[in-house]
Amino acid sequence: MSESAEAVEAARSAEAVGRRPRHDAASVTRTFLAVLWRDVYTTTRRPTAFLLQVIVQPLLLFFVFGKVLGEAGYTRGDFGATLLPGVMALNALLVSLENTAMPLIMDFSWSGEIEDRLLAPLPGELVAVAKMVFGTLCGLFAGLVMAPVGFLVLGGAGWPLTAWPGALLILLLGSATGAGLGLTLGTIVSPDRIGVTFSLVMAPLTFTGSVQYPWSSLGHLRWFQVISAINPLTYVSEGLRAAALPGPPSSIPLWTDALVLLFAMAVTAVTGIRGFMSRALG
Repeated sequence: MSESAEAVEAARSAEAVGRRPRHDAASVTRTFLAVLWRDVYTTTRRPTAFLLQVIVQPLLLFFVFGKVLGEAGYTRGDFGATLLPGVMALNALLVSLENTAMPLIMDFSWSGEIEDRLLAPLPGELVAVAKMVFGTLCGLFAGLVMAPVGFLVLGGAGWPLTAWPGALLILLLGSATGAGLGLTLGTIVSPDRIGVTFSLVMAPLTFTGSVQYPWSSLGHLRWFQVISAINPLTYVSEGLRAAALPGPPSSIPLWTDALVLLFAMAVTAVTGIRGFMSRALG
């Protein structure tokens, strides 16, 4: 067999087993950071839209539930302390979900930008991870920015410094879980159904995530407490309460919240990356 024939046969064999070209680690790292920076740079060019997405809805929640209902006598004086961690959790998870899912849907359908990213010297799985990391950063920012806003609107004195390591860990895991959910939705949902899908996903996530109340307060509604325990947002809300408000009203230990969120992050990340690769190669 000639050398050219051997080369053709070797190429066919490599293609048959799905062998991928090897990339230099330094080149992969630079490309990964460049892909990630592109998303960050695009967002910083339109900061008004992003800040409105981050601030408006949580600010209304603080104002209506924390101020209006409180001054009307429908809530207790310590309700603001319970509400703040829940709103921070909600904002972190939903913002990370939206900022992962929506760009993916546009990249796969209208803009076709995902093809450029897949042609970069970077494994396809890391393209998906870059999307997830960007969503996580958006969610982490959205959760953290709600702390000073909440203290200002609700009149709180702030959390002790000892509360912030645990709070940052929970916000990071919650944002990563939201980004994993966004990666999954962004790859399995068609563009013409994304509006309906978001409506079906957002409302259950929001109202079963223990945002406005501690999870332990649902003991008299056992069926609803069980449903809330399935929602990862519950563990973000309760984890922040456990970090900032030790003892009541936190009802799930911080380490339990962290472990559940770590598991949820892993499951959603694996599911989302598989969906991304299936969509990209399909």
